[in-house]
Amino acid sequence: MDYSYTATTDAIEVAVEPCYLPEKSDADEPRHVWAYFIRITNHSSQTVKLLMRHWHITDATGLTNAIAGPGVVGEQPIIPPGNCYEYNSFTELPTDNGFMSGRYELVTAEGADLMVEIPTFSLDKPTDHVRLN
Repeated sequence: MDYSYTATTDAIEVAVEPCYLPEKSDADEPRHVWAYFIRITNHSSQTVKLLMRHWHITDATGLTNAIAGPGVVGEQPIIPPGNCYEYNSFTELPTDNGFMSGRYELVTAEGADLMVEIPTFSLDKPTDHVRLN
């Protein structure tokens, strides 16, 4: 998969690819749903464990929802040096665009705490393209 957004903090790379889900969305509700695919790659020399996630999800009106919790998708993955962990999840907004940003709290095998940036990524509804002759 090609990831559109990447950020690296302390040799931990986070890559994100969002995808609008028209089959789960309904403009009349209004409800717009995006899946997002994340790959966390450990380029460091130490094993790390993902403990917590922190998200800021902002809609087109500027309303921001802050979410925090243990791990991701019910897991607290351990990522050895040179390995990656991939997962996907989803979010929904009442507007047809917005953005997400956040960070992960990780700990190294030696007990050092790391705050790793999740790159800010855009949540956009694809537009219908009009072909001009």
